[in-house]
Amino acid sequence: MKKDTHLEYSSRGTYDSILLVGFGGPTPGCCRQHDPCPGEAHCFVEGIVGNAPSNAARVQEVANHYVKLGGFSPFNELTFKQAEALGDALRKQGVDSPIYVGMRNWTPYLHETIEKMVERKHRNVLAIIMSAYRSKASWERYQNDVIAAVETVGDQTLSIRYLEDLWHLNPGFINAIAERIRSACSNISESRFAEAALIFTAHAIPQVAAKTSPYPEQFRQTASAVAEVLGSDFDIAYQSAPDNPTVPWTGPDINDLIREKRKAGVQDAIVSPIGFLCDHVEVLYDLDLEAKATAEACGMNFIRAGTVGEHPDFIDMLANLV
Repeated sequence: MKKDTHLEYSSRGTYDSILLVGFGGPTPGCCRQHDPCPGEAHCFVEGIVGNAPSNAARVQEVANHYVKLGGFSPFNELTFKQAEALGDALRKQGVDSPIYVGMRNWTPYLHETIEKMVERKHRNVLAIIMSAYRSKASWERYQNDVIAAVETVGDQTLSIRYLEDLWHLNPGFINAIAERIRSACSNISESRFAEAALIFTAHAIPQVAAKTSPYPEQFRQTASAVAEVLGSDFDIAYQSAPDNPTVPWTGPDINDLIREKRKAGVQDAIVSPIGFLCDHVEVLYDLDLEAKATAEACGMNFIRAGTVGEHPDFIDMLANLV
């Protein structure tokens, strides 16, 4: 099978299975790669950053984020719940297709999942990359990892195509985000909501990558559409950029924007992480711990809206696209 068959997009046709392609996160337990065991979070981060001695400090720093959250990430569990919800939604539409989950950076690795799919005689797979905005890191790298996984499995008859539809402006996605914000703000008055700083966040990327991808514009378009539904002004910010990067990353940083808003007299920060489809460590640590601490340090109330997760509007949107 030629490599470029994996870069094709979906067209109306028959598929025998669906593959959700995710980033992955460490799970509870021991990775069994070191003795004594440092925990799966250490091995997970080491696998992404690299095990060179020069990376040791960075690996330990990021792994400690997971340690403060209990030593693992809920990402895998939450992605499987999304897959289960998608299956339920499809069955309601008369489509009973097996749904699999494969991760780039942790088990079940893509090659493990694809091997299982091949064993079960699946040949025409519709893949969904679990990212709303496209950049090299959030789109092409996922596709390349799928290609590598298929080559590892060694099956030449497997066809994997991707759900092409751009859904960053789909009403299902927009409404799910808006509902998460409304839910998070249910205890504050309408007048207080109107005066709050509504801030949408996405993962920062290098500026050079931002200039050559639709990622920043798609992010801003989603934010604008949600704010319109809510009848609110808004700001966008980026999060989770590395400390002391060697190249510029997209901004403003969420912590800097919170401080700026407080100096302007704003009392409440409502933060919606629309760059994430479920809770990553970047949400649970970088927002719920670090950004919240920044807000509290300058006397500002911090409200974090949930990610779309298994929200019925979001899941139904995926089902309709499939």
